[in-house]
Amino acid sequence: MRGKKGQNMKKYEEEKYRFENIKDRIYPWVRGELSTPYAVNGKHISEKDTPVVSFIGGLGIIFVIKRDEDVFEVLKDHMLMPECDVEALYYASCENLVRDVEFVIGNTWYGGFAILADGWHEASALCFKHIWQVCVDKLKDDLVIMAPTRETVLFAPASQKEAVRKMTEHGRQAYAQAKDKISEDLMVFSKDRKELMLYKE
Repeated sequence: MRGKKGQNMKKYEEEKYRFENIKDRIYPWVRGELSTPYAVNGKHISEKDTPVVSFIGGLGIIFVIKRDEDVFEVLKDHMLMPECDVEALYYASCENLVRDVEFVIGNTWYGGFAILADGWHEASALCFKHIWQVCVDKLKDDLVIMAPTRETVLFAPASQKEAVRKMTEHGRQAYAQAKDKISEDLMVFSKDRKELMLYKE
């Protein structure tokens, strides 16, 4: 995860990549595979040259720089100073997201719920424990959660088996049709343990 020596070593000194110029526009994106067709340089991402934070169930978190209204660039190692702390970067990127994007809970027709944001950052809601904590407190139940695509995050109370079944069907259809897939796996946010885990039926 450190910057590499060589011809690109000084990229982080360019105006476009100076940390003070981009630090407020870096956001976390949850990925199932290390690629994203919606970032200008997102077709080929490798842990060899890109900071990736491991997340639940084989998912990873990459960082993107917002360049324009709908233009994002994946943050690669050579854009960061060698001493950059990736964990600190993750927390800072989450703070940027909380500041800039409003997450809203919507209802689904089958008794589940969806996270609505701006069409880019819905899946990033997985990073925010406080969103899930508010929902378990309100529903007084564990939550079964699915993030099939970048812009689709669904959840249902774990005890409502029919809602969970229909949510899973909905999520798998979204996954099958999406260009920007994330995962078909189910997760659970436990009201007792207060953490996000893989769901085991």
